[in-house]
Amino acid sequence: MTRDHTTTSECGRTVSNQTLSRADIQQLIADSKDPLYFEDCDLEGIDLSRLDLRSATFERCTIIETSFFGATLTQARWIRCRARQADFGSADLVDATFQSSDLNNTNWRRAKLGSARFKGCKLTGANIEDCSTLGLEFEETLLVGAHLRRLSFRKATLQNLDFSDADLAGADFRDAVFEGGSLRNAQLKDARFDGADLRGVDLSGLRLVDAGMFRGATISFQQAAVLVTELGLRVV
Repeated sequence: MTRDHTTTSECGRTVSNQTLSRADIQQLIADSKDPLYFEDCDLEGIDLSRLDLRSATFERCTIIETSFFGATLTQARWIRCRARQADFGSADLVDATFQSSDLNNTNWRRAKLGSARFKGCKLTGANIEDCSTLGLEFEETLLVGAHLRRLSFRKATLQNLDFSDADLAGADFRDAVFEGGSLRNAQLKDARFDGADLRGVDLSGLRLVDAGMFRGATISFQQAAVLVTELGLRVV
């Protein structure tokens, strides 16, 4: 790391345009009592497991295949980052924010995601199982093929979330409101939709034989026709 590209301001310690190692970041943590701000930095593939990076900001950083396993990342922010296949397993991400970032095929198993927020992100193929998720929010996010078993979306407003081909077995959508998005070909075994408003979501690829899980939910006439068509019947 070249020290010439670090500055200190009221916002904390800013590190710009650097290729960093674990040792570099440990030194930055030791040297600064303020939150760290990483801008246009390359952290690809390094091991940052169990480090304390609470309130850190990562903007336009490359963190592809980087490990944050067990790290403390409360109130941290990721903005326009490339982070495919990064590992956030068992990390503390309470109140963290992810915006406009590529998080495809990332691992989040057993992470603390209470009140974490994802907006405009790509989480295709991500594993978000066995996490604590009270207050977790997604908005305009791709969750295609993601592993979301038993995740709770109860009473949430779901804005343009693409759950196509996702594993949502045992997920809780009770009283949720879907504003756009898709459940196309999603795996919904034992999922709950009591009281949910599904009128804005794509239900194609689902089978009417599974309609029991939608008991008490609201769908449109057009969606009902799509479900009936799955049985090979014509709606006239």
